[in-house]
Amino acid sequence: MATWFLIIIYLAFISLGLPDSLLGSAWPVIWPDIGSSFGSAGIVSMIIAGGTIVSSLASGSIIQRWGTGKITLFSCLMTAGALLGFSMAPSMLWFVILAIPLGLGAGAVDAALNHYVAENYKAHHMNWLHCFWGVGATMGPIIMSAYIAGQNSWRGGYAAVALIQFILVIILLVTLPLWKRVAAARKLEYPQSDEPVERGKLQSETIAKLNVLHIKGVKPTLIAFLFYCGVEATVGLWGASYLVGARNITAETAAGWISLYYGGITVGRLITGFITLKVSNRLLIRYGQLISIAGGIILLLPLPISFSLIGFVLIGLGLAPIYPGLLHETPSRFGRENSAKLMGYQMAVAYTGTTLLPPTFGLIATQTSLTLFPFVVLALLIFMLLSAEKVNLILSQQAKGNVAEE
Repeated sequence: MATWFLIIIYLAFISLGLPDSLLGSAWPVIWPDIGSSFGSAGIVSMIIAGGTIVSSLASGSIIQRWGTGKITLFSCLMTAGALLGFSMAPSMLWFVILAIPLGLGAGAVDAALNHYVAENYKAHHMNWLHCFWGVGATMGPIIMSAYIAGQNSWRGGYAAVALIQFILVIILLVTLPLWKRVAAARKLEYPQSDEPVERGKLQSETIAKLNVLHIKGVKPTLIAFLFYCGVEATVGLWGASYLVGARNITAETAAGWISLYYGGITVGRLITGFITLKVSNRLLIRYGQLISIAGGIILLLPLPISFSLIGFVLIGLGLAPIYPGLLHETPSRFGRENSAKLMGYQMAVAYTGTTLLPPTFGLIATQTSLTLFPFVVLALLIFMLLSAEKVNLILSQQAKGNVAEE
């Protein structure tokens, strides 16, 4: 039963990914239609991300009161309604208003499902969970591109995704009683976590009593989350606009190329789920960052337009193992007694990166030029690598210290 129920959870994460890539892929044709400006996509993105921050921070107490099943059902209903509203929105004002329930719903279901899978399923399921987010994020631009090319209507693309969301709401409603039943069965089967613990972590009783932000390695980890979600969202939101405005390709082709960027994330996480059985998260995170930087360099170089597609795909493949890997490393690096609080902090900081960095680039590009896009993407990727490697250095020093003490 637990395995079949996991399929429902994966479907819910597909629905979480579907809306994330729609705005960026369709914006080149949306803003002239609703009489807005090019840079105003950043405002909508910021409001959506702000809603996810609020709902993720409040998710702990809400989950305790309502349970994961009801939270997921209600959140998907909110996002479905918001997407349907987008398909009929006559002006920028409606995009701003509807961004609020879309963000609140996305943040609540994200935190609820991550918490549920972390407690009731093994580690590789976390990678596959985020892989199915990538399935949704990849499907979004494909659906939108088909409607823009076939019917010349971005509104039809939003309506189609809303319909998919409403179908999921019905599935969640029918399976609502299973959430608590499966959780109870999994606790009997796995009463304690069997995940390996990284040597050199800080989880002594003294550290547990301190503010978790004072633990060595926490602050650079949070910075890595900030830059990860910042660069992932920046590429997703402005990639199509860069291809249309700076590389002179059509809007439907640009949307298709961005879907391949999300496809790189999806395929990468599917493969990573198997690789984690043999390779440590630390190495996967490092290799992923190097691959994404290689993609950023390809975008930056004055190469033929076809190389831009390769650059986007490499960035997606490289980003694939980083976010789930960093999440999964939390208890092993900083102690299980600190992981619950840190998980909330990490997701909040990650959403802050999603909230601030893409609209910041939008403002810069509006005042200057879209040709800055590859420079900004590469800079964010390098900052993320430096932050993550600083954490690795701290952990290595701690491990050497523990060995010396022994």
